[in-house]
Amino acid sequence: MDRGRGGIPLPWRKDERKEKKSCWGLWLESPCPNTLGLMVSLTASRRRRQDGLVRNVTFLEAQRSGKLRFSGSVTPVKVPDGISTCPENENVKDTVIQLLHSFYQFSRPHTVIGTLIGITLVSLLPVETISDLSPTFFMGPAEVQALVPSVLMNIYVVGLNQLFDVEIDKVNKPYLPLASGDFSMGTGVAIVSASLLTSFAMGIMFQSPPLLSALLISCVLGSVYSIELPLLRWKKQAFLAATCIMVVRAIVVQLAFFVHMQRFVLGKTMVVTRSLVFATAFMCFFSAVIALFKDIPDVDGDRDFGIQSFSVSFGQERVFWICVNMLLILYGAAVAVGASSTFLPSKLITIFGHCTLAFILWFRARLVDLTSKDSITSFYMFIWKLFYAEYFLVPFVR
Repeated sequence: MDRGRGGIPLPWRKDERKEKKSCWGLWLESPCPNTLGLMVSLTASRRRRQDGLVRNVTFLEAQRSGKLRFSGSVTPVKVPDGISTCPENENVKDTVIQLLHSFYQFSRPHTVIGTLIGITLVSLLPVETISDLSPTFFMGPAEVQALVPSVLMNIYVVGLNQLFDVEIDKVNKPYLPLASGDFSMGTGVAIVSASLLTSFAMGIMFQSPPLLSALLISCVLGSVYSIELPLLRWKKQAFLAATCIMVVRAIVVQLAFFVHMQRFVLGKTMVVTRSLVFATAFMCFFSAVIALFKDIPDVDGDRDFGIQSFSVSFGQERVFWICVNMLLILYGAAVAVGASSTFLPSKLITIFGHCTLAFILWFRARLVDLTSKDSITSFYMFIWKLFYAEYFLVPFVR
């Protein structure tokens, strides 16, 4: 068989070459001998060339995108979309990231941040002179002794609440790992148990009665707040729920860690300072506001499961403005305390700081859409930021 231009087989014999021109020129009108064979051969050859081009382009695209794997050392294999070229490493990395994110959500980070900031800055209240401050004061064993077991106890308290609130959280907070299914109940129980045991073990090992007392009181109140047993589950009653939060956040954190730092770190005799009294009183009211406000976004699930929060009983809007007005009055009282100070820097910082926070609160509250759960939740997180900011002002009250 002859081969034409480009190596394409020609379906005629040498003695038929004279007919080639006529066959090629007139095949549309009256095909001559072998014209049909020529058409089939040319069409098949064109398809083979096109298929080869498509395969080459597909190969190059796959190679550039990193989705090409090789079986052995020669044959290229195109990996389908969505499959990693290194499945073991990528899967391990994704799994670790997902677990860390789930644990981050499980620990309720805004409460952990509140614990860290509160304990760290309350530790400054016993400080009377610059000589009391040193690198070991902030980074030494005593500060770590206060922070680590306290954070672990915090995780126990919020984790225990999630264990008993799975069905409620599916309505109110479906993104939490137990409610979403990212963590199993067994995983939740393991984290909560490990946090509790490690916290108490460290509290006993550090031999600080104020620290151990703070851990014990937090454990007891956190347990009675959440556990579903007769005479427990205090979160169902608005007053008892607010009391639990207020005692831990306002009284235990201020008093226990103040004594821990004053007696067991600085080695001083117990003296009640003006800043300690202010911090305890201020945080009592602020913690009550947090206890009231935290239930405003959760009225749907609380109502369905029989949680008689103030928001369920009196309505979201009324409780919202009660909380805002309580904070404004609280800031006014703080300004008065600052104005009574005889130490000028303390007076200026206290007055200016609380006036600024009050204005930001008032301005932000006017922008809240009380018909939007997202808007209310965002404002609740903003209140926690005000809570953090207050701890930075408390050491200046002198």
